Amino acid sequence: MSPEGFTITAGELAERFGLVLHGDAARPVAGVGTLAAAGPAQLSFLANSKYRGQLAESRAGVVVVRGADAEGQDRTLLVAPDPYVAYSKIAALFEPVAANEPGIHPTAVVHAEAVVEDGASIGPLVVIGARSRIAAGASIGPGCVIGEDCDVGGGSTLVARVTLVRRVRLGQRVLVHPGAVLGADGFGIALDREGGEPHWIKVPQLGGVRVGDDCEIGANTTIDRGAIEDTVLEHDVRLDNQIQIAHNVRVGAHTAMAGCVAVAGSTTIGRYCMIGGAAGIAGHLEICDRVMVTAMSLVTHSIREPGEYSSGTPLMDSRSWRRNAVRYKQLDALARRLRLPTKGNE
Repeated sequence: MSPEGFTITAGELAERFGLVLHGDAARPVAGVGTLAAAGPAQLSFLANSKYRGQLAESRAGVVVVRGADAEGQDRTLLVAPDPYVAYSKIAALFEPVAANEPGIHPTAVVHAEAVVEDGASIGPLVVIGARSRIAAGASIGPGCVIGEDCDVGGGSTLVARVTLVRRVRLGQRVLVHPGAVLGADGFGIALDREGGEPHWIKVPQLGGVRVGDDCEIGANTTIDRGAIEDTVLEHDVRLDNQIQIAHNVRVGAHTAMAGCVAVAGSTTIGRYCMIGGAAGIAGHLEICDRVMVTAMSLVTHSIREPGEYSSGTPLMDSRSWRRNAVRYKQLDALARRLRLPTKGNE
C-alpha cells in the first residue's frame, strides 16, 4: 500500500532516476503493480522477455522498459538500461516506512555496562547485555536479545526477535529480519578417545561475527561465531531466509544467497557470487569471485574460475527416475566393460 496521498509524475521520476521519458511527462503515478494487474495510476516494468506479450494489453499508466521494448509503443514509458533495478528504486518511494522513535521502551532491560547512544530506538521487551553498544540511529525491534560484547552500527535495524548471542559486530545500515540468530556457538566438537569409551567434547568458540555495512540477513537465518577468528560477512552481502553460515566462513562483498543455502565451516566465498536456493557448500573450500551456483547444487571442491556451476538431477516423472537410479548404480561396471585396452592392461 502506498504512503497516504503520495503521487509523483512520470517526468519527475525520469529526472530523479536518470531515465529517458517517452510520452506524457505529466502522467501521475500513485503506486506500482504487475503488468497484468496495474491500473492507469500505477507504474509497472518489463524486465523478462517472456512477459513482453503483456505489454500491449497492460493498463499500467507508466511502464519501465529497455530501449528495444520502447520501439513502436504509443504509451508513457521510462527507458532504463535495467528496468528491474529502476523499478526497485521507484517502488521504494511507495513503501510505507514507520518512523523510529528514539528512546528506550520501559519494558526493555539494558545492562548497566551497555551503551545506548542518543537517537537509538529500543523497543518493547528488548534485552541488552554487558559491554554492548547500540549506535545512534539504530533500531532494535520488539523481543530482540543482544548478548555481551556486541556492537550495532548506526542506521541498522533488527526487526523483531533477533538474537545476537555474543561478540557480534554489525556495521552501518544492516537489516536483520525476524528470528535470525547471529553469534551462536559454531559446531565444534572433538572425539576424545582417551580414558574409556570415546565421547565428544566441545571445542570452545572464542571468535565472533563481523557483518559489514549495508548487509541484509533474512528471517530465521543463522550465522555462527568463529572458533578462534571471526565469521565475516563483508559489505553489501544479501542473505535470504533460513540460511546456515557456519563458523569461520568468510563471504565476500556483494554476494547474494537464496533461501536454505548451507555453508560449512571455514569456507571462503568471493565477491559478487550468487548461490541458488538450497545449495550446499562443504567446509574448508575456496570459491573465487563472480561464481554462480545454481539451486540444489552440492559444492564439494574449491572453485577457482569464475562462471556458472551446477549439480544435481533435474525433475522427471517417478517412473523414469526409478529406472535411471537403477542404471546409475551400474555406471561403474558399464564403464569398465566399455574401457578400451591401453598399453599395459591389454
